Amino acid sequence: MGVENGDDDYTQDGTVDLKGNPVRRSKRGGWTACFFVVVYEVFERMAYYGISSNLIIYLTEKLHQGTVSSANNVTNWVGTIWMTPILGAYFADAHLGRYLTFVIASAIYLSGMSLLTLAVSVPGLKPPQCVESDMADCKKASTLQLAIFYGALYTLTVGTGGTKPNISTIGADQFDDFDPKEKGHKLSFFNWWMFSIFFGTLFANTVLVYIQDNVGWTLGYGLPTAGLAISIMIFLAGTPFYRHRVPSGSPFTRMAKVIVAALRKWNTPIPNDPKELYELDLEEYAKKGKFRIDSTPTLRFLNKACVKTGSKDPWMLCSVTQVEETKQMLRMLPILIATFVPSTMIAQVNTLFVKQGTTLDRGIGNFHIPPASLAGFVTISMLISVVIYDRFFVPTMRRLTKNPRGISLLQRMGIGLVFHIFIMMIASLIERRRLGAAKDHGVVESGGQVPLSIFILLPQFVLMGTADAFLEVAKIEFFYDQAPESMKSLGTSYSMTSLGIGNFLSSFLLSTVSRITKKHGHHGWILNNLNASHLDYYYAFFAILNLLNFVFFLVITKYYVYKAEVSDSMEVLEGQLRGMAPAATDQEESRRR
Repeated sequence: MGVENGDDDYTQDGTVDLKGNPVRRSKRGGWTACFFVVVYEVFERMAYYGISSNLIIYLTEKLHQGTVSSANNVTNWVGTIWMTPILGAYFADAHLGRYLTFVIASAIYLSGMSLLTLAVSVPGLKPPQCVESDMADCKKASTLQLAIFYGALYTLTVGTGGTKPNISTIGADQFDDFDPKEKGHKLSFFNWWMFSIFFGTLFANTVLVYIQDNVGWTLGYGLPTAGLAISIMIFLAGTPFYRHRVPSGSPFTRMAKVIVAALRKWNTPIPNDPKELYELDLEEYAKKGKFRIDSTPTLRFLNKACVKTGSKDPWMLCSVTQVEETKQMLRMLPILIATFVPSTMIAQVNTLFVKQGTTLDRGIGNFHIPPASLAGFVTISMLISVVIYDRFFVPTMRRLTKNPRGISLLQRMGIGLVFHIFIMMIASLIERRRLGAAKDHGVVESGGQVPLSIFILLPQFVLMGTADAFLEVAKIEFFYDQAPESMKSLGTSYSMTSLGIGNFLSSFLLSTVSRITKKHGHHGWILNNLNASHLDYYYAFFAILNLLNFVFFLVITKYYVYKAEVSDSMEVLEGQLRGMAPAATDQEESRRR
């Protein structure tokens, strides 16, 4: 559009302002707009991890819940937090747009944080203090107290459902795929996005956790609530700088039409020439700021949906582009499934890893380390790993592979999966050492403190951060990058769905293994008294599960086909690495014409 007007300053990716007008690159978007987005997310991460990192401690020490029930309550809540983004992505892509969906959801998020702060502050909203060593002997929280506390927690799930899938997508939307320079910035965006926002996570895992354990829960929850309120105002202040995408209708309905149309034409042959399939004119897509996608041979059965049979019924005939969009979303599902197991490992950081820390010596002189603060080492490790990856690893690999990303997104995810295998092997060995020390010092039955430093747990926390730098960053970029242009929020929600299902899977495995290992008079692997438990066996089981999952990942990635780029920017960047400037693709030339 900008080229036709003789003005290259207009974006060519269909982004507009809030009134629907075309936008100039020099006026909106880029790193300037991303600054407001990133600042919001730093405070949001501080708020979320300020709650989740130490939640298991609050449930056991203040609400007097047991190990299994409290761990499951944490993972069920975290699982819901990461599942609701599917709904937020739907409303953003189909009806409200990302910006408006985000603004409404952030208001709900703030109300939930305020109610939660109230729930931990008012004495009548929590059970009385208990000094018994066995939580089973303590007075439980009343139905009303639990209703208010969990009501506040699950209000947060509604709020984050609208903010999480849209905030990173809004950030990535600030770069035009059709401008090679901005495309280059976009390739680094998710690395620096994760690097920046984890400062909020680090603050939560260290300062906030310390305040909650040593000063009080009121201040410990009040600070992130105030921070969230400030961050929402900062995000709104950046409104004049944002580029926006127009909602394009329900992605679920569009995909359902393709599947239904293909099934209804089960016996209809597919023509050999793709030009015989039904497709709209380029002008139709240009008017709506969309892009036409050429037919591909993968998932060929769905091509039946665009075979012309005389009917114009949208549930009987779909365009090639609509079919290809559906294929792109379906092709990612096996990759999504392969991320469930590592997401289950991440769930251990704020549950069993923290509970292990409560049994160890946490003293450094007169200072006592909060067990949940060890999660700060996950963040520190990730921050360092992301910098090394972006500044040293990527440039080195670019020279070898001529790939602007250094290595492919799936290769990066695969390295993260290998890390998870070793993390659980190391965690099992460390737990075996902890149990050995408990037995040697006679604190198995009493559940007393094991005379080992809490820092023996550091390897599993540090390696988890390194794994995140590979897997988690690549995961969010992969699902954003491979999603169709009109379904970016839904694609981004895939990475969050992975974390949600991983947490639910963690709850299922914990309950199932706990129940099965207690059968036939056996002692059980997971008890309230961790000194009498066998978490070493449980972690070894996780290591085997990760190994099997890695094999599954290798098989499915062998057959994965990356989507075609909507612009020639990646070819331009690859050409620069090879020392030449490639010509624009036929698809790009057709859009310009």
